[in-house]
Amino acid sequence: MLSDSISINDKPVIKCESLYKIFGSNAKKILDNTEGVVSAKKFQEAGCIVGVNNANFEIHKGEMLVVMGLSGSGKSTLLRCISRLTDPTAGKIYIDGEDLLAMNSKQLIELRRNKMGMVFQSFALLPHKTVLENIAFPLIIKGITTNNSITKAMEMVELVGLKGRENYFPRELSGGQQQRVGIARSLAVEPDIWFLDEPFSALDPLIRKEMQDEFLRLQDSLHKTIMFVTHDFDEALRLADRIAIMKDGIIEQLDTPANIVLNPATEYVRKFTQEVPREKVLKIESVMEPMSDSKNLSDLKVSKDAIIETVAEKILEQEKPVSVIDSNNKVVGVVKPSKVIHTVFGGRKENS
Repeated sequence: MLSDSISINDKPVIKCESLYKIFGSNAKKILDNTEGVVSAKKFQEAGCIVGVNNANFEIHKGEMLVVMGLSGSGKSTLLRCISRLTDPTAGKIYIDGEDLLAMNSKQLIELRRNKMGMVFQSFALLPHKTVLENIAFPLIIKGITTNNSITKAMEMVELVGLKGRENYFPRELSGGQQQRVGIARSLAVEPDIWFLDEPFSALDPLIRKEMQDEFLRLQDSLHKTIMFVTHDFDEALRLADRIAIMKDGIIEQLDTPANIVLNPATEYVRKFTQEVPREKVLKIESVMEPMSDSKNLSDLKVSKDAIIETVAEKILEQEKPVSVIDSNNKVVGVVKPSKVIHTVFGGRKENS
């Protein structure tokens, strides 16, 4: 997750300005005559479809931006534009300050080989190659020797928890294991930027939860700059540093999970968030209090950045207030079990 040390004033890794993607033969001409005010209905009447409508945002180093929306909202089209798998109709995209749309084919290939990793819903594994060979494949294509590629691939096998299955073929793996291979293959080239388009949506709920856990573990150690697309709001809340909610090609709101839930910017966002329990997005620091008595504390310590839902059960098992610590393990406050009960159960009073 995004480090406390990262400032919004840092130079963004990805910057998107006034980005449009409109499908149709006369899209560019019609867009030029709109002065940037796009009506999806008018474009439809002209035989065009609006995929992305005036997107503006930045993604900073080590940040995970989750783009969320229903089918047809434009979320995958936006990702494909930012990775330039699809050319936008208008706008600007900068990767580490470089103009992505000004790059020629050779520059684009180099950028993808050296800076970008991509994972999609379809695993796209080579059926005739083993796990190890699948992971090593992009390294060999990149010109790295076979021995070095295999060594690096084995490191990735261990990273994603597939040690012992490196000589299996894709058909011998479960869906979750196949997706781990896809993630390992993408990570093998050591990308700075990672694009993921619904990577877990084809998995059953239990495996999906496991893969989300695995993904968070990887990000906690690797600190990649990530653009992650999903239609699952719970998944977005669980993974994101910030969430962009899209509808009809428009980013309705881009904010932290807590602000999306607690302060929805539009009626559409409010409908998405109205059933979300507050403890799913609020951090412990939002309910902690100053420490007044350091002697009368539980032995348990929790991070100020922990989501309440993830630690509520442990806190409620304590009879005394719990110490709250920062990233340096310094105690910055306390949280009382009664305060957690109030947050989770809507004000039911109990003595702590």
